[in-house]
Amino acid sequence: MLIVLAAVYGAAAGLLIPRPVHRMTVEPEEEWRAVCPGGHAITGPARGWLGRGRCPDCGPYGPGPLPVAAGTSLVCAALAAATGPRPELAAWLVMAPVAVLLAAVDWRVRRLPDVLTLPLAVAGAALLGLGGRLTGETWPFWRALLGGLLLGACYLVLYLVNPRGIGLGDVKLAVGLGIALGWYGRQTLVVGGAAGVLLGGLYAAVLLLVRPGARKTVMPLGPFMIIGAFCGLLLGAAATA
Repeated sequence: MLIVLAAVYGAAAGLLIPRPVHRMTVEPEEEWRAVCPGGHAITGPARGWLGRGRCPDCGPYGPGPLPVAAGTSLVCAALAAATGPRPELAAWLVMAPVAVLLAAVDWRVRRLPDVLTLPLAVAGAALLGLGGRLTGETWPFWRALLGGLLLGACYLVLYLVNPRGIGLGDVKLAVGLGIALGWYGRQTLVVGGAAGVLLGGLYAAVLLLVRPGARKTVMPLGPFMIIGAFCGLLLGAAATA
């Protein structure tokens, strides 16, 4: 039942993702999009941020709602299956749709907005802190905070060494992902963090083989960081069960 509920929740959350993806796929110096591709104003709850990615006049916009909903549903169901009825599952289910949204935006415009990366880290820390208080085990919470600092520091070093390959958005995302991974300990943090770098490197290698002229192409690292962290969480949660 828990897995089914998580899947339904993920699907419902996924249906709301295409609209903010469309609105956020702009360059850093530009304002968020306020109109659909046809030029019609986007309205609705929360100043137009909530609702389906569909214009009454010209139809759907943004990424396909069904693939996004299916993907988010699968992610939430997998997290529920691995974690079980433990308090940290609430944090994973809150963070998962935001992570999917971040991956979609970064893939489209090579950008990880602060309005998503920073709340992701804060929400993860707050919910894990509440989970630690409910269970009476506070050490995993402090371990999670340490994981966020360590993974964020690692990406900060990478940014200082190669600012053209790593962005500050990646550094801020690493803090939130590190908080989640750190909850399960050092091994999960290392596996999840390394998996993101490895997946990004493999994608870059394949891209160079297929398109040799893509050497100077800016690659989105965020989606691979998120996939790596997702894999790390599944392994960490399964090992803790």
